[in-house]
Amino acid sequence: MVDHERGSSPIALITGAGRGIGLEVCRQLAQRGMTVILTARDPGKAEAAARRLAGEGLDVRPQTLDIADDESVFRLAAAIEREFGRVDVLVNNAAAYADWSELASTADLQAAEAVLGTTLFGAWRTCQIFLPLVRRSAHGRIVNVSSGAGSHGDQQFGLTTNGGAPASYGIAKAALNALTAKLAAEPGSSGILVNAVCPGLTATAPGMEAMGARPVQQGAASVVWAAVLPDDGPTGGFFRDGRPLPW
Repeated sequence: MVDHERGSSPIALITGAGRGIGLEVCRQLAQRGMTVILTARDPGKAEAAARRLAGEGLDVRPQTLDIADDESVFRLAAAIEREFGRVDVLVNNAAAYADWSELASTADLQAAEAVLGTTLFGAWRTCQIFLPLVRRSAHGRIVNVSSGAGSHGDQQFGLTTNGGAPASYGIAKAALNALTAKLAAEPGSSGILVNAVCPGLTATAPGMEAMGARPVQQGAASVVWAAVLPDDGPTGGFFRDGRPLPW
C-alpha cells in the first residue's frame, strides 16, 4: 500500500486503541505517515492515548467509539465522511474480555453472548458501516485482529487445546476468521484486501512476559503487515507475522 495518495495522508481507523496492541498499531501506522483515528469507548482514554502519540510528533486523532452500539458507529462514520471522505485502513482490534477458564459445556451463555456481541458482531457491524468509506479508497484494507485461539492450526492455544477453554473467546475468534473470508469473497470487496491477523501471545498485561509473551511492538507489527499490504497482496486469509496460519 502506498503511504500517500494524491499528496494526502492515508486515513486509518483503529478500534479498541486506548492501550496495548491497538495503541501500538496506531503508533506504527502513524509512523508510516498515516493520519490515524484512535478510538476507545471511554473518551478520556482515547484523548489521553492520542495525546501521548501526538507528543511523539504523530498525526493521531481521538474519537469515542463503542462497536457494540449502532448509533455510536454510525455517528463516527458520518464524522469521518465529513472530514476525510474515506477510510483507507480499518483495523478491528476491539474485543471483549473472556473468562479464560470457561468451558462450552458449562458456560454462562449470557456472558458468552456478550463476548460474541463485541468480538464478532462488533467487528461485523463496524465492517458493514465503514465499508462504503473503505470502498472510496484506492488501496482499501480491512484487518480483523483475531487469535490462534480460533484456529485448529495453533498447537499451543488453538480450539482443541487447554481442555477446551476458553470457549466463547475461541469460538468468537474462529467466527471472526469466517467473517473475514466471507467479506473478502464478496464482489463488493473487489480491490479491498480483507484479512484476519493473529498478533501472537503478546505482553499486554503485567506478568505475561513470564508466560512467554512477546513485546507489544512485535504483536502490533503482525497486524500492521496486513494494513500496508501491496495491491497484489493476499485477501481472505488468516496470518501471523506475514505467514498463513491454518484455521
